[in-house]
Amino acid sequence: MMILHLFRHGIAIDREDPACPSEHDRFLTPKGIAKTQAAAQGLRAIGLKPNVILTSPLLRAVQTAEIACEAFGYPVKKLRKIDALKPDGKPADLFDELSGLKAEEVLCVGHAPNLDEVIAFAIGCHTAATSLKKAGLGSIEIESFSPPHGTIVGIYSARTLRFLGD
Repeated sequence: MMILHLFRHGIAIDREDPACPSEHDRFLTPKGIAKTQAAAQGLRAIGLKPNVILTSPLLRAVQTAEIACEAFGYPVKKLRKIDALKPDGKPADLFDELSGLKAEEVLCVGHAPNLDEVIAFAIGCHTAATSLKKAGLGSIEIESFSPPHGTIVGIYSARTLRFLGD
């Protein structure tokens, strides 16, 4: 059994902003950094203790994952970037990656709609049952990887996480 936490990246520079870089290099705004840091304190407050932290390789997700590492005292050098957490990643690919881990608790940092698709895949839904907002969290208890079977054990908005972190 594994507890899988799915943490959506924080507020990034708007695609319409003339200063916006490529999609891969979109970065967290100062407001996004502050709100994500506060939400990460909420992750600690609710008792998350990930053995492994995985992230999408896109900059805004990596920055969010680094903020989470700081909150947990997790070494940033142990952070693993995986393509299965990109916005167009396949939930089955993530489950293949997870099935090879020897971890009781994993934090994955990624994007919409991918994280909502991972939750749906884990609970056997054909369409998204959740809609994680920026710096929001979904937690699933995974009973098996093949076939995928899990139970949602928590959904937290960024606002709730920030409140709990205070």
